Amino acid sequence: MSDAYFTDSPFVSPLSDYGFKVTFGNQHNTLFLRRALQALIGSAVPITAVSFEQTTFEGLTTDGRSGLYDLACTDAEGSHFLVEMQVSRYPEFLQRMKFYAFTKFNTLVRRGDFHFGNMPRIYCVGILVHSIFPGLPGYHQHLNLRNTEGVLLDQQLHFITVELAKFDEAAPIVTDLQKLLHLMKSLHKLRDVQDFPLFYREQWIREAIEELDRTAMTADERMYLEMSIVREVAVLDGHRADLAEALEEGKAKGLEEGKAKGLEEGQKKGLEVGKAEGKAEGERETIRLMLRNSSLSVEEIARYTGNTVAYVAAIKADLS
Repeated sequence: MSDAYFTDSPFVSPLSDYGFKVTFGNQHNTLFLRRALQALIGSAVPITAVSFEQTTFEGLTTDGRSGLYDLACTDAEGSHFLVEMQVSRYPEFLQRMKFYAFTKFNTLVRRGDFHFGNMPRIYCVGILVHSIFPGLPGYHQHLNLRNTEGVLLDQQLHFITVELAKFDEAAPIVTDLQKLLHLMKSLHKLRDVQDFPLFYREQWIREAIEELDRTAMTADERMYLEMSIVREVAVLDGHRADLAEALEEGKAKGLEEGKAKGLEEGQKKGLEVGKAEGKAEGERETIRLMLRNSSLSVEEIARYTGNTVAYVAAIKADLS
């Protein structure tokens, strides 16, 4: 479990789902996003404006599932940016980046009636907590289409990765990229503004920190933050195993009871029983996570989940 989720700092980590959305995904104030993108792609030309795009795309895989970017936007020059934050370990992350970029590429080609001239640039950016290129030096990689002599052949598709595990926040901080990564890796470890380095006073960083300050949040923002942490903890720690186990147990029970009526009927009943038991266990696990990992009261959890106070209190008692 990353320490970004459990800390006594008043500042929320930009690595969290909540932190990413209120900084990179802040549609009311794009200064931080524009400076961050400029630093990530290594552009000397300022990004003056961005417009947000739909983050979902239709699935092209055999099972028809759709995908979801963490952030998709276009700048004033028409360049497209796809940004993905990866907190858990994902050695095959580059393959997912290619899928994202080529899906966007194909969409743009279709919009242009399959004409390849004047294609806009696509930047696919991956910000990773863990390393996917352990054998490569450096934490910031630019990947393009080049020949065997290293000559750049295509500037339309850009893949950019940042591996935070390789970034040393104690080293001298000079560039905007280093400032960005220091913020992402260190903010949640700081407990007072007196601990801030001087460059945290820069407007683009200062405005992001204001969005991440727990002490300035409204009640609704605190509730959203707590629920975001609970969801992320469930995913990162594998608590979904309880739900999967309940589904399997329900399926097995249904199959056994349905033997007399035939295998097909037994399978159908098993799935129905498994879904019901799995749903109930999933709800109980959500409440357990909220009790363990948030500051919400029993009454607040009951109200949010639509259960009685007595039901939530009984689950809390079981945890004691």
